[in-house]
Amino acid sequence: MQQPTVRFVWLGRVPYAQLLALQERWLRLLQAEPSAEAQTKTEAGALLLCEPAGPVYTAGLRGGLTPKEVAQLRALGAEVHTTGRGGLATFHGPGQLLCHPVLDLRRLGLRLRTHVAALEACAVRLCELQGLQGACARPPPYTGVWLGERKICAIGVRCGRHITSHGQALNCSTDLSWFEHIVPCGLVGTGVTSLSKELQRHVTVDEVIPHFLKAFKETYKCTLISEDVPTE
Repeated sequence: MQQPTVRFVWLGRVPYAQLLALQERWLRLLQAEPSAEAQTKTEAGALLLCEPAGPVYTAGLRGGLTPKEVAQLRALGAEVHTTGRGGLATFHGPGQLLCHPVLDLRRLGLRLRTHVAALEACAVRLCELQGLQGACARPPPYTGVWLGERKICAIGVRCGRHITSHGQALNCSTDLSWFEHIVPCGLVGTGVTSLSKELQRHVTVDEVIPHFLKAFKETYKCTLISEDVPTE
């Protein structure tokens, strides 16, 4: 049986808005296909990867930021975006691998919950490939990947008509002090960490991408096809 294919696009270090714009482009493309055609095609969508160029706070469908907090965060020099993903507030910035899979789950034979579990499994596998043991997923409300009480990878997705968007944020060499200005994902009493902090060396986003792609292919049982960044 032929494996489904997923196109992956590495944007490099770009403004967060550029990632959102490309995500919307892929969403429109997948949503425009008739349902019957979608279920018979083997191309499942796109895997969009980037490193945010600057500090960004995002709030999910459940909110997480008051108008006063938004003003305070912007005063720090950060962007603030309200997104359609699940969850509460989190931070994105340089040193973080952002992964937004825009996928038609029917072509992969997945349900939304198994998709979230697959994203968690990808991050756990990446940690193992980097030589970091002990990373694991936890039951809700602790969605994401953890080392004890420290979250290393946040996950928040959106799904409509079987098509997913948004995804995960893995801390490689992220400046963790930015998280001190919010309650990440609304979880009081927990902390955040990064590959660099846990491995006691500087781990770049570029370094982990090959391991992430390997983990994604293994977990989603798909073939990845590289695609150039759109010029328009």
